Amino acid sequence: MSRIGRMPVTVPANVTVTIDGQQVTVKGPKGELTHTVAEPITVAQGEGNVEVTRPNDERTARSLHGLTRTLINNMVLGVTDGYEKKMEIYGTGYRVMARGSNLEFALGYSHPITVEPPAGITFAVENQTRFSVQGIDKQLVGEVAANIRKLRKPDPYKGKGVRYAGEQIRRKVGKAGKK
Repeated sequence: MSRIGRMPVTVPANVTVTIDGQQVTVKGPKGELTHTVAEPITVAQGEGNVEVTRPNDERTARSLHGLTRTLINNMVLGVTDGYEKKMEIYGTGYRVMARGSNLEFALGYSHPITVEPPAGITFAVENQTRFSVQGIDKQLVGEVAANIRKLRKPDPYKGKGVRYAGEQIRRKVGKAGKK
Protein backbone atom coordinates (compact mmCIF):
# COMPACT_ATOMS: atom_id res chain seq x y z
CA MET A 1 0.00 0.00 0.00
CA SER A 2 1.21 3.50 -0.77
CA ARG A 3 2.30 5.27 2.41
CA ILE A 4 1.29 8.66 1.07
CA GLY A 5 -1.90 7.40 -0.57
CA ARG A 6 -3.10 5.81 2.68
CA MET A 7 -3.00 9.07 4.64
CA PRO A 8 -6.30 10.96 4.65
CA VAL A 9 -6.34 14.58 3.46
CA THR A 10 -7.48 16.75 6.37
CA VAL A 11 -9.96 19.41 5.31
CA PRO A 12 -10.08 22.64 7.39
CA ALA A 13 -13.43 24.03 8.54
CA ASN A 14 -13.40 26.92 6.04
CA VAL A 15 -12.90 24.58 3.02
CA THR A 16 -15.60 22.60 1.23
CA VAL A 17 -14.80 19.55 -0.89
CA THR A 18 -17.35 18.38 -3.46
CA ILE A 19 -16.97 14.97 -5.11
CA ASP A 20 -19.01 14.36 -8.27
CA GLY A 21 -17.95 10.99 -9.69
CA GLN A 22 -14.33 11.45 -10.76
CA GLN A 23 -14.51 15.27 -10.43
CA VAL A 24 -13.14 16.78 -7.17
CA THR A 25 -13.83 20.46 -6.48
CA VAL A 26 -12.20 22.27 -3.55
CA LYS A 27 -13.57 25.66 -2.54
CA GLY A 28 -11.90 27.85 0.07
CA PRO A 29 -11.29 31.45 1.13
CA LYS A 30 -8.77 32.10 -1.67
CA GLY A 31 -10.70 30.51 -4.53
CA GLU A 32 -11.82 27.29 -6.17
CA LEU A 33 -9.87 24.47 -7.82
CA THR A 34 -11.08 21.44 -9.77
CA HIS A 35 -9.33 18.15 -10.59
CA THR A 36 -10.45 15.09 -12.53
CA VAL A 37 -9.26 11.91 -10.82
CA ALA A 38 -7.80 9.19 -13.07
CA GLU A 39 -10.05 6.17 -13.60
CA PRO A 40 -9.08 3.32 -11.26
CA ILE A 41 -8.75 5.63 -8.23
CA THR A 42 -11.78 6.43 -6.07
CA VAL A 43 -12.17 9.40 -3.73
CA ALA A 44 -14.50 9.36 -0.73
CA GLN A 45 -15.33 12.10 1.72
CA GLY A 46 -15.21 11.30 5.43
CA GLU A 47 -15.74 13.32 8.59
CA GLY A 48 -13.42 16.32 8.12
CA ASN A 49 -11.18 14.51 5.67
CA VAL A 50 -10.94 13.00 2.19
CA GLU A 51 -9.71 9.45 1.59
CA VAL A 52 -8.19 8.15 -1.65
CA THR A 53 -8.39 4.41 -2.36
CA ARG A 54 -7.36 2.10 -5.18
CA PRO A 55 -9.18 -1.07 -6.24
CA ASN A 56 -6.19 -3.35 -6.85
CA ASP A 57 -2.40 -3.53 -6.81
CA GLU A 58 -1.80 -3.10 -10.53
CA ARG A 59 1.07 -0.87 -11.56
CA THR A 60 -1.08 2.02 -12.89
CA ALA A 61 -3.32 2.02 -9.81
CA ARG A 62 -0.31 2.05 -7.48
CA SER A 63 1.36 4.90 -9.35
CA LEU A 64 -1.81 7.02 -9.36
CA HIS A 65 -2.72 6.39 -5.70
CA GLY A 66 -0.15 8.63 -4.00
CA LEU A 67 -0.23 11.14 -6.85
CA THR A 68 -3.98 11.70 -6.54
CA ARG A 69 -3.79 12.11 -2.77
CA THR A 70 -0.96 14.65 -3.12
CA LEU A 71 -2.80 16.63 -5.82
CA ILE A 72 -5.93 16.87 -3.65
CA ASN A 73 -3.83 17.89 -0.64
CA ASN A 74 -2.12 20.59 -2.77
CA MET A 75 -5.55 21.88 -3.80
CA VAL A 76 -6.66 22.15 -0.15
CA LEU A 77 -3.43 23.95 0.82
CA GLY A 78 -3.73 26.24 -2.20
CA VAL A 79 -7.24 27.49 -1.43
CA THR A 80 -6.37 28.07 2.25
CA ASP A 81 -2.82 29.51 2.18
CA GLY A 82 -1.87 29.84 -1.49
CA TYR A 83 1.55 29.25 -3.03
CA GLU A 84 4.42 31.63 -3.65
CA LYS A 85 7.74 31.37 -5.51
CA LYS A 86 10.27 34.05 -4.61
CA MET A 87 12.73 34.97 -7.35
CA GLU A 88 15.88 37.11 -7.63
CA ILE A 89 17.69 38.86 -10.46
CA TYR A 90 21.50 39.11 -10.50
CA GLY A 91 23.48 41.20 -12.95
CA THR A 92 24.47 44.79 -13.61
CA GLY A 93 21.56 46.65 -15.17
CA TYR A 94 19.15 43.72 -14.77
CA ARG A 95 15.90 44.74 -13.06
CA VAL A 96 12.16 44.18 -12.86
CA MET A 97 9.34 46.74 -12.66
CA ALA A 98 5.62 46.34 -12.07
CA ARG A 99 3.49 47.77 -14.89
CA GLY A 100 -0.05 47.36 -13.59
CA SER A 101 -0.48 43.62 -13.12
CA ASN A 102 2.33 42.84 -15.61
CA LEU A 103 6.07 42.58 -15.02
CA GLU A 104 8.58 44.38 -17.21
CA PHE A 105 12.11 43.00 -17.24
CA ALA A 106 15.36 44.65 -18.34
CA LEU A 107 17.67 41.64 -18.80
CA GLY A 108 20.43 42.89 -21.06
CA TYR A 109 18.51 42.53 -24.30
CA SER A 110 17.92 45.46 -26.67
CA HIS A 111 14.28 45.66 -25.56
CA PRO A 112 12.32 45.27 -22.32
CA ILE A 113 10.42 41.99 -21.85
CA THR A 114 6.81 42.16 -20.60
CA VAL A 115 5.26 39.15 -18.82
CA GLU A 116 1.48 39.03 -18.39
CA PRO A 117 0.11 36.88 -15.56
CA PRO A 118 -2.29 34.07 -16.52
CA ALA A 119 -5.65 33.85 -14.74
CA GLY A 120 -5.15 33.07 -11.05
CA ILE A 121 -1.56 34.38 -10.84
CA THR A 122 -0.39 37.65 -9.28
CA PHE A 123 3.05 39.20 -9.16
CA ALA A 124 4.54 41.12 -6.24
CA VAL A 125 7.68 43.23 -6.68
CA GLU A 126 9.74 43.90 -3.53
CA ASN A 127 12.50 45.93 -5.19
CA GLN A 128 14.30 46.09 -8.53
CA THR A 129 15.91 42.69 -8.11
CA ARG A 130 13.38 40.70 -6.04
CA PHE A 131 9.86 39.63 -6.94
CA SER A 132 7.46 36.77 -6.32
CA VAL A 133 4.87 34.74 -8.22
CA GLN A 134 1.71 33.98 -6.18
CA GLY A 135 -1.41 31.91 -6.77
CA ILE A 136 -3.57 29.05 -5.50
CA ASP A 137 -2.58 26.43 -8.12
CA LYS A 138 0.84 24.96 -7.23
CA GLN A 139 1.48 23.63 -10.72
CA LEU A 140 0.63 26.95 -12.40
CA VAL A 141 2.78 28.98 -9.97
CA GLY A 142 5.77 26.73 -10.67
CA GLU A 143 5.22 26.82 -14.41
CA VAL A 144 5.02 30.64 -14.56
CA ALA A 145 8.14 30.94 -12.37
CA ALA A 146 10.02 28.49 -14.62
CA ASN A 147 9.00 30.42 -17.75
CA ILE A 148 10.23 33.68 -16.19
CA ARG A 149 13.52 32.01 -15.22
CA LYS A 150 13.85 30.85 -18.85
CA LEU A 151 13.96 34.49 -20.04
CA ARG A 152 17.57 34.71 -18.82
CA LYS A 153 18.89 31.55 -17.18
CA PRO A 154 21.65 32.01 -14.61
CA ASP A 155 25.04 32.10 -16.28
CA PRO A 156 27.46 29.51 -14.87
CA TYR A 157 30.48 31.83 -15.31
CA LYS A 158 29.30 35.08 -13.71
CA GLY A 159 26.01 34.02 -12.10
CA LYS A 160 23.99 36.67 -13.95
CA GLY A 161 20.33 36.01 -14.69
CA VAL A 162 16.96 35.22 -13.11
CA ARG A 163 16.96 32.57 -10.38
CA TYR A 164 14.81 31.26 -7.56
CA ALA A 165 15.51 32.81 -4.15
CA GLY A 166 18.18 30.76 -2.41
CA GLU A 167 19.09 28.78 -5.55
CA GLN A 168 22.75 27.78 -5.67
CA ILE A 169 24.33 28.12 -9.12
CA ARG A 170 27.21 25.78 -9.97
CA ARG A 171 29.93 28.17 -11.03
CA LYS A 172 32.57 27.33 -13.63
CA VAL A 173 36.04 28.76 -13.78
CA GLY A 174 36.79 30.95 -16.76
CA LYS A 175 39.70 30.73 -19.14
CA ALA A 176 43.03 30.11 -17.44
CA GLY A 177 45.51 32.94 -17.80
CA LYS A 178 48.55 32.64 -20.13
CA LYS A 179 51.58 31.05 -18.53
